[in-house]
Amino acid sequence: MTERLADISARIDGIRQLGAVVNALKGIAAARARTARSELAAVDSYAKTIATAISSSLGPDAPRGSAPSAGRTGLLAFCAEQGFAGAFSERILDRIGDVDAKRLLLIGTRGLTVAAQRSLSPGWSAAMPSHTPGIPKLADAITRAVYSRLDDNRIDSLDVIHASWIAGRPQIVRRSLLPIDRSDFPPFAGDTPLRQLPATALMASLGADYLHALICKAALHAFAAENQARLEAMTSAGSQIARELEAFQAVLRRVRQEAITAEIIELGTGGGQAR
Repeated sequence: MTERLADISARIDGIRQLGAVVNALKGIAAARARTARSELAAVDSYAKTIATAISSSLGPDAPRGSAPSAGRTGLLAFCAEQGFAGAFSERILDRIGDVDAKRLLLIGTRGLTVAAQRSLSPGWSAAMPSHTPGIPKLADAITRAVYSRLDDNRIDSLDVIHASWIAGRPQIVRRSLLPIDRSDFPPFAGDTPLRQLPATALMASLGADYLHALICKAALHAFAAENQARLEAMTSAGSQIARELEAFQAVLRRVRQEAITAEIIELGTGGGQAR
C-alpha cells in the first residue's frame, strides 16, 4: 500500500511539472501571437506607402490589374517552425495542390519535416525566426531566392499560401504576389512627381520593396497563426492535464483512505488478540 501511495504521488508530481511546462508554452505563444498582430498595422502602412509611390510614378494612365503569368508559378508556403501546434503544417501542405517541388519555397523547420514525410522536397527552404524582429531578414532571403528564380526563368509568377487567424478561427489564405496586382494600388492623385532615377530603375526598386513588404505581411500572419495554434493546443493540453490531475488526486485520496482503514483494522485485530 505504501508503494502504491508513493507511485501515485510521483505520478501527480510529474503531471504538475508537465502542467507547468504547458502553461509556460501557452504564455510564450500568446505573447508572440499578440506581438505579431500588433506589428501587422505597421507593415500594412509601409506597403500602402510604397503602393502610393508606385501609383504616383506610373501616372494616371497606367493600366490597372495584373499582367497574366506564363504558367510557371512558384509557391511560397509558410508552415510551422516548431511542434506543439497541432496539424498546422499538415493543413498548409494539404492545400498546396499539385505543385512542382522545384518551384516550392517552404518556410518552417517543422513543415520541412512533415513535407519530407510526404516525399516532398522543396526547391528552397528556410527557418521561421523565433521572434518577429527576425522577419525582415527572412523576407530579404526570400526576396533574393524569388528574384534568382525569376532571373533563371525557373518561375515567372509567385503565389503565397499561409495560415491566418480570422474572427477567432484559422483560415488558409492563398494569393498572388507576382506579377504585382495594380488594382490594390490607391488611385493616382496629383501631379506625377519629379524623378532622379530612370523610370525603369525606379519601378524595379519600388517593386522589390513592395514585394518585400508583402512577404513580411504574409510571414507575420503565419507567425501569429502558428503561435495562436500552439496556444489553442496548449490550452487543450492544459485542460486534459487538469482532468488527469483531478483523477489521480481522487485515486490518491481513495488509496489513503484504504490505507487508514487497513491500519485501523490491523490495530483492532491486534488489540483483540492482546486481550
